[in-house]
Amino acid sequence: MAFPLVFTVSNAFKPLDEIFLFPPRFFVRHPTLTNFTVMVDIFADSWVPFSRYLFNSFFIAIVGTAGHVIIASAAAYPLAKLKFPGRNVLFSVVVLSLMFSAYVTAVPNYMTISWLGMLNTYWAILLPAFGSTLGLYLMKQFMEQIPDELIEAGKIDGASEYRIFWQLVMPVVKPAWLTLIIFSLQGLWTNGSVTSHKYIYSEQLKTVDYVFGQIANGGIARTGPVAAVTFLMMLVPITVFIITQSNVIQTMTTSGMKE
Repeated sequence: MAFPLVFTVSNAFKPLDEIFLFPPRFFVRHPTLTNFTVMVDIFADSWVPFSRYLFNSFFIAIVGTAGHVIIASAAAYPLAKLKFPGRNVLFSVVVLSLMFSAYVTAVPNYMTISWLGMLNTYWAILLPAFGSTLGLYLMKQFMEQIPDELIEAGKIDGASEYRIFWQLVMPVVKPAWLTLIIFSLQGLWTNGSVTSHKYIYSEQLKTVDYVFGQIANGGIARTGPVAAVTFLMMLVPITVFIITQSNVIQTMTTSGMKE
């Protein structure tokens, strides 16, 4: 599992002669920061500061992840624990939506965002992230494992539905929303070259991933900076995973509840 990660880090510090060496060497022999300095020089020539691209990426990733976790959890709770007409139909629609590829829904999504007047805004990326059904499905499956007696005990103590949701249900399903944070943050952090250029045309609103993709399109002469870019792009998802991994495993092993 660690092999591609270590190889990526090693490539980022290799000079060009070692990158193109055949057969390739796994570890760098003469580490250098040239790849990073060239990358900085490329960004220096851009009329939009690199800090702006960085802000866009962090803003979209953090706000999109927070909104997705909150909305998915709030929608999953009534589907899992409240009985109302049409509940099974709604969940069937959620499951059915997971079967459609992003390429199938690309045109309808674009038409919807255009009709809402959200093209060339942050909302063009944030709104689909908020409404992603993967998180709703994941949270609903976890919440169904919560004993009904726990919720009934909260109601007997006079707790409202909102208090039960925030203080009883959400702590119990901590492994679910921690896992959802990992998936959502990774998807939003690396969505620039895939999604941003479809909905965002202003250079000042584009993300780091999109700009890094432009560097990669520079050809073989930019192989070194591309290696540095790949290393930097994986830092955020890997860091988030390392921070949350122990919490996910620990919570999964200690928060089991039985009726």
